[in-house]
Amino acid sequence: MMEEAVAELAEAEYRRVWDRFYEDFSFQPSMSPFKWPAIEEPVASVTWSLAALDNDPDDEHLDRLVAVVKQGLSSCAGAAGTLFALDWQHTSYRFAPQQVGSTGQPAWPLSPYPDGDYFILLAEDFRFGSFGHPWEESLCLFGEDLLNIAATEVDTVLGPPIRRSGKAVGIA
Repeated sequence: MMEEAVAELAEAEYRRVWDRFYEDFSFQPSMSPFKWPAIEEPVASVTWSLAALDNDPDDEHLDRLVAVVKQGLSSCAGAAGTLFALDWQHTSYRFAPQQVGSTGQPAWPLSPYPDGDYFILLAEDFRFGSFGHPWEESLCLFGEDLLNIAATEVDTVLGPPIRRSGKAVGIA
């Protein structure tokens, strides 16, 4: 069990986690649309465009999206579980989602919404998580359990997905 609710990853662990993420997800960061989605999206994944948030002056939809994803990640992590919060080329963290975000607790170290950088919230065993792509302006959720908890509500907030299991979805 962690002693702190949020702990910065030490350099060796930072490298180990990021190296594994690059390897497991074939991560290829790029601002070029020709190289998106930047990861090999897992079989159990759904990706949505964040364009629906463009006309959200009071951030109501953004706040709902963030709350749904955080709740899903917390639920999947369980009472004593921890997650990684990876901010590309910046400080990254291990945190206990049950011990952050409420009154009197530290804030979540990152939002699922990619605010200018790749933001990744990830189970320590990499089974489930979220991948926010700042330039494609998309959010990928992966892992059956997380999708079962959050996908329907994310559909309500963002509209139909753009990809499922890494494959483009036709819009009817």
